[in-house]
Amino acid sequence: MSNMRIREQRKRERMRELQRMADHVCSLILISDYPEIDIEIEKSKVRERCEEWYPDSMVLYEMIYESRFNRLREQFRYPGEQDED
Repeated sequence: MSNMRIREQRKRERMRELQRMADHVCSLILISDYPEIDIEIEKSKVRERCEEWYPDSMVLYEMIYESRFNRLREQFRYPGEQDED
């Protein structure tokens, strides 16, 4: 296998791993009795992994993952606390 293919495969594997980690956090948010502190710990693991693998893409991390986590939290954990403008 060529070096280029190996790099591309590794890149895809990392993306899939990050997605699995983020999906896990989303699942934890949806489990209403799961402790908030444990969710925060798992979120920090996703952030750290993203910083490790994609340090120049943290703005995208914020836009995609943090906003997703926040939306799910507002929608399923604290539905009555949403700001109404």
